[in-house]
Amino acid sequence: METNLLGYSRLHNRHLNKGTAFTLQERERYRLQGLLPAAVSTQKTQIQRSLQNLRRKGSDIERYITLHALWSRNERLFYRLVMDHIEELLPIIYTPTVGQACLEFSHIFRQTRGLYITRHDKGRIRELLWNWPESEIRVIVITDGQRILGLGDLGASGMGIPIGKLSLYTACAGIPPHLGLPVMLDVGTNNQYLLEDPLYLGDRVSRLEGEAYQELVDEFVDAVQEVYPDALIQWEDFLSPNAYYLLGKYRNKVLSFNDDIQGTAAVVLAGVYAACRVLGQDLPQMRILFLGAGSAATGIGDLIQEALCAYGLTREDARKQLWFVDVNGLVTAQRTDLQPHNLPYAHDHEATDLMGAIRAIRPQMIIGATGVGGTFTRAVIEQMSQINTRPVILALSNPTDHAECTAEQAYTWSKGQAIYASGSPFAAVQYAGNTLYPAQSNNIYIFPGIGLAAYVCKISRITDAMFLVAAKVLSDRVNDTDLQRGALYPALTKVRALSLAIAVAVAEKAYDQNLAVNTRPADLTLALEAAMYDPTY
Repeated sequence: METNLLGYSRLHNRHLNKGTAFTLQERERYRLQGLLPAAVSTQKTQIQRSLQNLRRKGSDIERYITLHALWSRNERLFYRLVMDHIEELLPIIYTPTVGQACLEFSHIFRQTRGLYITRHDKGRIRELLWNWPESEIRVIVITDGQRILGLGDLGASGMGIPIGKLSLYTACAGIPPHLGLPVMLDVGTNNQYLLEDPLYLGDRVSRLEGEAYQELVDEFVDAVQEVYPDALIQWEDFLSPNAYYLLGKYRNKVLSFNDDIQGTAAVVLAGVYAACRVLGQDLPQMRILFLGAGSAATGIGDLIQEALCAYGLTREDARKQLWFVDVNGLVTAQRTDLQPHNLPYAHDHEATDLMGAIRAIRPQMIIGATGVGGTFTRAVIEQMSQINTRPVILALSNPTDHAECTAEQAYTWSKGQAIYASGSPFAAVQYAGNTLYPAQSNNIYIFPGIGLAAYVCKISRITDAMFLVAAKVLSDRVNDTDLQRGALYPALTKVRALSLAIAVAVAEKAYDQNLAVNTRPADLTLALEAAMYDPTY
């Protein structure tokens, strides 16, 4: 990164620009005289001005555009603003607004950010990586846009997800922003609306599939190992078959993980631990029913299975606690339409739908990962409330209108007894004179800390054991006050300290497993904290 830029060039470099906060001495040193208004602002004043501008916008998508414009001209101010107002701005820079931003990506496009790889780049992906201006990259978030949130195939418009995720690595865990690279594997789209949209920015062809698709991914992974050998690859929003295939192929070969499968699993497991505290039960006593049996749901089940085995259960007994319902009903051994990742959870049971499964299995908890809004109906919540004094309802699908039920619905239909969390944020709910505070089951609690540990300690592989310790640290940070308020997760204002604590635990596990290359620091906490990016000026 150039640091000796002068005059207009410095004002137009987002890494170095401070805008009106350049001091008089700095204006002299960097030849900025006459290029700025006379008043010298503090960063605090700039934040006040930025918030005023944001809050006068008429919609969240306009706020999203405004924040990205700020990010493009003054990176440090953007991150200071987000870090200081994370609860207000997280829903703007990520879920749920990022879903709308992806839907409108080609229509609101202003400035390129990230790397785009198409089928036409086969044989030269290494050259594309060399085109990126940074010589060191430590975190790559890549998607092929086929399963963006609950919105489906958005093709190249899914680039908003890697961009947003990398901003959270910096804001929440302090990974320096220049070390992140968003990548769109633009292999086409089967979304006819996009193919017919004259403004669509992606490759206007049907999706590449099969061997040709895999060869492109293989070349990308090989190129990363050569150009950025210490980079963590985060697979994001791939369709379930591809998500599981890529995770299985690369998890023991390169530094990588799938956030939809493993990150989601860890944050949900933490919520399950917290719910057990409310219920006064241990995890092995819980029967859990999933609505949805894709990569996210099954990934959650897989990690809960690992947690149950840590209690001493066999895998067979652990799986007996976990049940799944998909669009065709209860996942059972008699079905012939199951994917490989469903088979371990295909129990001997008669065919039934969600309501029948609730009555037969009598779960204490239902977890929604369907991508379909409204699937936790009033009848479902009331049935769960008849079986349980405090039913646990996790409605995880994003964005907001895809949630299986809202917080207000869960509390109202359960007569205020539900223990509720969601994938998208919901406001506090007044019920029977009490204020209930639903928490967001957000991967932001997990993946930034994983990335920080990998970056500082140069971890060579990410293991399930690391996600287990991350989930435990997160659940331990949920205090009694949080639980009394109805929240299964800590306040987002604590996410930076939480990311540091998770990074410490993950790093310790990496050293225990001989998976960290860098020499273990005498004080892991100090070493990790010292590496965290601070945007203050």
